[in-house]
Amino acid sequence: MRLLRTPEQRFENLPDFPFKPNYVEVDEIRIHYLDEGPRSQECVLLMHGEPSWCFLYRYMIPPLVEAGFRTLAPDLVGFGRSDKPTEQNDHTYLRHVEWIRKWIKTVDLQNITLFCQDWGSLIGLRVAIENQERFSRIILSNGGLPTGEQRMSDAFSNWREFSKTADKFDVGSIVQGATITKLSKDVIKGYNAPFPDDSFKAGARIMPSLVPISIDDPEHERNKRASEMFAKWKKPFLTAFSDGDPITRGGDRFWQQHVPGAKGQNHVTIKDAGHFVQEDKGLELADLIIKFIKK
Repeated sequence: MRLLRTPEQRFENLPDFPFKPNYVEVDEIRIHYLDEGPRSQECVLLMHGEPSWCFLYRYMIPPLVEAGFRTLAPDLVGFGRSDKPTEQNDHTYLRHVEWIRKWIKTVDLQNITLFCQDWGSLIGLRVAIENQERFSRIILSNGGLPTGEQRMSDAFSNWREFSKTADKFDVGSIVQGATITKLSKDVIKGYNAPFPDDSFKAGARIMPSLVPISIDDPEHERNKRASEMFAKWKKPFLTAFSDGDPITRGGDRFWQQHVPGAKGQNHVTIKDAGHFVQEDKGLELADLIIKFIKK
């Protein structure tokens, strides 16, 4: 597997991003993560999706740390400061699950509150249900755990096709297109920072095509088994979907009805937010997480 590593100078002077980088190696791949706040046993794990990176959580980390929680945000392999396999075939759903599982074990996280969105949920929910002893509660936003049996939205189908065929794949513009807030040039530059050129974008390009859309998908059985296991999850489970995401809108109802730990929770709809709800309503989400944990 050939790997690329984004030069560090690409990450200099990013807006509202003063955080120190941390690194561990998993399967000879360097994974980057943020690790802020006290080294207490209680921690918050923020999982980003595609094509973003942990820069997405820059508004949420400070209030979570101020509330006293150790707060971690890894970059998926192929994103952010993490190493980037150059071939699309190097990226599989199962590999991404295993890379994050091994990262959690290496860092030895316990008593995890998981917040996950987009591909952060496809990976994070699998890791959580398959390693339940490490997780205390889950907040799911604009994501899910597709098995290939669900009907996917037209918006997702269009996005999947675009990611495969578009001549230009500008990450900053893509994030802006899925965000209600008008992003500054510096913020758009921040989202583009991990990708000096197209050779760094194999993961960003292929991941929409790794989402299971039929029962013939190689991850159909594992995701189906994981979904069945969530029917027995009694730990707290909260949904916080936005009102402006055409890709995942309505997906929260399944989890509210399916997961025992979701019963009686104060599920919320985040108003005036797009797919990347962290960018539109990061402070509101952080406050939601704090109240959920303290409850």
